[in-house]
Amino acid sequence: MSFILDNFGRTLQKRKESATMILISENYKTGGSKMSGQRYMVNAMGEQCPIPVVKTKKVLDSIQGDAEIEVLVDNETAVQNLTRMGKNTGAEVFSEKKSDKEFHVFIRVKDRQPVTDTKAEEVSCIPDVKGDFVVAVDTATMGRGNDELGKVLMKGFLFAVTQLDELPKTMLFYNGGATLTTEGSDSLEDLKSLEAQGVTIKTCGTCLNYYGLTEKLCVGEVTNMYDIVETMAKASKVIKP
Repeated sequence: MSFILDNFGRTLQKRKESATMILISENYKTGGSKMSGQRYMVNAMGEQCPIPVVKTKKVLDSIQGDAEIEVLVDNETAVQNLTRMGKNTGAEVFSEKKSDKEFHVFIRVKDRQPVTDTKAEEVSCIPDVKGDFVVAVDTATMGRGNDELGKVLMKGFLFAVTQLDELPKTMLFYNGGATLTTEGSDSLEDLKSLEAQGVTIKTCGTCLNYYGLTEKLCVGEVTNMYDIVETMAKASKVIKP
């Protein structure tokens, strides 16, 4: 009887493990266009590091060709470590915060080859990679001169923030910078990824109202001038592009 129960337990465990990864489709859409390849979903809700990374890496190592993996987790630390793991493999990674307890991490690969070396790799978990500094953005362009060039530079600046080993604790957007967190901004994907990794993103409410964008905020929360001043005053340093 014990032998039967033991085998039954192993079967249930295998089913549980396989249920965490689902092949959704042979084709997927990205940026509004249909892409060839496979799309996987890994459900790591309720799992603590390193389990989300381990589960995702198993899927990543089995992929051949183009694919996208969507990983569901419920904590910012998992988002940070999945992002780091994906980027270390050369994948394109972005994430989105759905709620305080639901985050989606997307890992996209091209021309991927399966990993045949099954030697176990050490998975490190970094609990928090946010520094005690603030990024304050008061314009939609970076630098003085040509505005079109300034927009390109600002987009590049915000992307560069996502690549920092130590992320800012808070990002403040006010005056013209308020347009960067609203509908139509070219930097929404980067800002959503930062928010999903635990960066607090705040936009001046007076500024949103002035530009008629109050109902078009797409990432972060609305704040006021008192909070902006207090946040800057408490930060170890403030970076302005």
